[in-house]
Amino acid sequence: MRGHSHTDLELLRLYKESRELSHWGELYARYTSLVYGVCLKYLKDRNEAKDVMMQLFEKLVATLLTHDVENFKSWLYVTTRNHCLMYLRAQKAKPSFRSLTEGKQEFSLELVETQFLLHLDEEPEMEQNLSKLEKCIDQLVNDQQQCVRLFYLQEKCYKEITGLTGFDLNKVKSYIQNGKRNLKICMERNG
Repeated sequence: MRGHSHTDLELLRLYKESRELSHWGELYARYTSLVYGVCLKYLKDRNEAKDVMMQLFEKLVATLLTHDVENFKSWLYVTTRNHCLMYLRAQKAKPSFRSLTEGKQEFSLELVETQFLLHLDEEPEMEQNLSKLEKCIDQLVNDQQQCVRLFYLQEKCYKEITGLTGFDLNKVKSYIQNGKRNLKICMERNG
């Protein structure tokens, strides 16, 4: 690695052209402290700030391939702030586990996520469930797996997924719906 031999814009251009993660890694190294600081300012919890920071950087790996950015540092600051605010809004909007389970036992990824968040002290069980979920995702056919990961794990919208995968909108919706159904079957079988 050549340190700061390239400007931010040069690294962005090189990353877009080559898709070499080393260029993204150099940008990541430059701005880790900035992003962590912004996350900590909004989330007020070190571990949560680290988690959200990692989610954001993983999301940006794909986003930067399709976005043109003139001033990376400013753009990254605003993007980080918005990501934190959306994260906080999503946390407030999450219904309780009880309200999700009353009256129906339908499987959903949101239910699984909420259950995991509410039982963080039950780490061994959580690890086991996450491990099962990951194995089930790995068993999906490639197109379903790709769309499910983008939609649920990277929180991409349908339009973004069509852009990233080249699938038309109906295919994306179908892959997500069928993938979700297959995950339900797999999780029940391995439950």
